[in-house]
Amino acid sequence: MSNHLSHLLAKWYPNRDNSDWVLATIYDTRGPCYRKPGAMMLFSSQGDQLGMLSGGCLESDIGINARKVMQTGQSILVCYDGSDEDDLSFHLGIGCGGTIYIMLQQINQNNNYLALDQVYSALKQRTSGYYYQSIVNSDVSNKQIEQAYFEAEDIADLSETAALVNSAHSHSQQEIIKDTNTEWLASPIIPEPHLLVVGGGIDARPLVNIAQQLGWKVSLWDPRPANARKEYFSSVDNIIKGDASVLTSFAGQEDVNAAVLMSHNVEIDAQALQALATSQLKYLALLGPNNRKQQVITQAKVNEQSLPFVFAGPAGLSIGGTLPESIALAILSECHASLHNKKAQSISHIL
Repeated sequence: MSNHLSHLLAKWYPNRDNSDWVLATIYDTRGPCYRKPGAMMLFSSQGDQLGMLSGGCLESDIGINARKVMQTGQSILVCYDGSDEDDLSFHLGIGCGGTIYIMLQQINQNNNYLALDQVYSALKQRTSGYYYQSIVNSDVSNKQIEQAYFEAEDIADLSETAALVNSAHSHSQQEIIKDTNTEWLASPIIPEPHLLVVGGGIDARPLVNIAQQLGWKVSLWDPRPANARKEYFSSVDNIIKGDASVLTSFAGQEDVNAAVLMSHNVEIDAQALQALATSQLKYLALLGPNNRKQQVITQAKVNEQSLPFVFAGPAGLSIGGTLPESIALAILSECHASLHNKKAQSISHIL
């Protein structure tokens, strides 16, 4: 399953009262680490481990500590120092060499499920906000300290994935907030990207599959009866019916973040572009060479410079893709980078 928080909570929510659950959250790091503050993982007494907090090095030991929390009902803080040869994490083979601080908290009805039910509801409704957790190392059930709460707030920028707040409505690069004697971790809660794919042909299948593996919400539209068949796109979130005009309202109502036009039909792509021309998309990609792009723009009767979103045509990064799978990877890589305001450059600078 995807590691996006919405997918973890979708697995947890219907089973929240069927077993004991513990939330493990990275609240601080030092040096290079696989995951950053705000990353979460869920453990159950039935053996469920949802999500990941390292590259697979630490999850078993975190699970042992989660069992202790289930038995005692007390929150605990643990530290894994990958740079210390005497530290357990060094012997577990943590590869990053950094230090990770993790808080483990019991989740149950008595502590209002740590407000995770509210977070889950917000994500289902595609509402963003901030999730606040008090950083404690003991049982706070008898203290007047709220362990966690969620505040809905518009976070329009998908690239805002790190922390967070000095006050309830003033965000900074601080991840830990001090309030009298309590420290709080504030984590942005942002729904997964929603991708609209126009064109339900054979080459759309790997693009849809990869997007879904990323944990994205995916909707599909193709007015041709032979395309966008449910048997070929069984796990897609929505198969949209109707002519291109329905895309205008759909994109707004369903909070669509990005679209890929790949119908291999100039008229259909032009109709979709026209319908989406005033939408709140952040990214739109058009498959095909530049001369085809000009045909689509002309037929759609739009001004490329006036479009309110990034218009990628030809679509994708130059990674040498020639097969449907590698072309899908190239397009989604560009889309991912664009949504997160990244340059899609080689981290090692070999390219």
